Amino acid sequence: MRIKAVTAALIAAGVITAGAGLIKLYDPAIAYARTGSSATQAPAAAPYAVRAMPDFAALAERHGPAVVNVSVMRTAGAGKESWAMPQFGPDSPFYEFFRRFGMPFPRGDTPQHGVGSGFIVSRDGLILTNAHVVADASEVTVKLTDRREFKAKVVGSDAQTDIALLRIDARDLPTVKLGDAKDVRVGEWVVAIGSPYGFENTVTAGIVSATSRALPDGTYVPFIQTDVAVNPGNSGGPLFNLRGEVIGINAQIYSGTGGYQGLSFAIPVDVAARVMDQLAQHGKVTRGRIGVTIQEVSQPLAESFGLKKPTGALVSSVEKDGPAAKAGIETGDVILKVNGREIASSVELPVTIADFKPGSTATVEVWRKGAARELMVTVGELKPAKAAMTPAPADATQQGRLGVAVRALTPDEQKRAGVSAGVLVENAGGAAARAGVRPGDIILSVNNAPVTDVEQLRDQIAKSRKSVALLLQRNEAKIFVPVELG
Repeated sequence: MRIKAVTAALIAAGVITAGAGLIKLYDPAIAYARTGSSATQAPAAAPYAVRAMPDFAALAERHGPAVVNVSVMRTAGAGKESWAMPQFGPDSPFYEFFRRFGMPFPRGDTPQHGVGSGFIVSRDGLILTNAHVVADASEVTVKLTDRREFKAKVVGSDAQTDIALLRIDARDLPTVKLGDAKDVRVGEWVVAIGSPYGFENTVTAGIVSATSRALPDGTYVPFIQTDVAVNPGNSGGPLFNLRGEVIGINAQIYSGTGGYQGLSFAIPVDVAARVMDQLAQHGKVTRGRIGVTIQEVSQPLAESFGLKKPTGALVSSVEKDGPAAKAGIETGDVILKVNGREIASSVELPVTIADFKPGSTATVEVWRKGAARELMVTVGELKPAKAAMTPAPADATQQGRLGVAVRALTPDEQKRAGVSAGVLVENAGGAAARAGVRPGDIILSVNNAPVTDVEQLRDQIAKSRKSVALLLQRNEAKIFVPVELG
């Protein structure tokens, strides 16, 4: 239900904690009990030209009827904590006590209601929304703008992309037109329609703030960031461009209060469309994988590997006997292209590989030892993978160009760590500590040159110039850390 940001608060089901965090826009904590021609795009103008504000009325009038309210019902299990005030009459001797002090009594199964949004993609009743809107729902009801209500069936749901496909028994429904997220430009006007806090068919507008945003636990979604006012209940609703095309599905907000603070994130419509097709055909989503752990290429890492600019996805570990390993991909390779498509940042690689059918072949261009080469990879089927750990600061005082005190690993330590070489960091200070190296890390290589003993580490550092790329093993994760040498 929640995505936890690096500096964010976690908003669990029914509980909002203090601090800023990424929030999925529907939450049982914000629940509601039941009661009884498209706009044309402005012509091109000179850069920074001053224009009149766009008129969103025609867009809202034409496409608003295809946006629906999604109401869900869940039941809190008898084994879960659920509380209610005991029902004493005013004449009861206990009435005043409980009225004043509010002591609750436990109760059994309790129905919980919540709201989200969605939009109609076919005239015969297919509706897209977020997976977290309908997760664990015992009943889903879709309400149209003409006040008709339908019980909805969940055709399929994909937690990885947070997409769900619903179906209602209706015909000749109004529909939206799906656009192309690849054409989205930073700074362009966009419009959201949804049910924030249950207020149906609410229209808000803003601009695209950024594209291809990588969020925690959002591995397969390069989010569109906007400053459109979206709030809990907008989740699953469409994000339109000025041509009246859906370019995204509003899914998350970054907030310290649970409400709008100018940071909203939408799932690109091309990602949603691919998931929708698989859900409609098979009821589930199959994705490709190649068996690597990757990280972003920073400027210091790019310099260490001889790249002209920070680009691609750096391979920090390769799964043993996985598709990448069989194809010859190695730790320290930078994946630059897949089937000729440039991988500008690490977030693009999982999305690209996921689109391949398991068993198909992909041509992967990698950067290794100062040169590019192509490798043929037979794509496997996605399985859950452990994420790489983020370097943490360390308290150490050792000085020197690198700033570490190291020793050789004992045979028992090598066995426990699953490595055949490397040196153990006992203390870290100076340049290494600033980069995030800490005691207990195992240094496996320097600039892709394996380190087998202390002397080899010293030699590699001595012949390095401004920076080095250390491959560390920390617990079960491997990660490259760039170090600016002292």
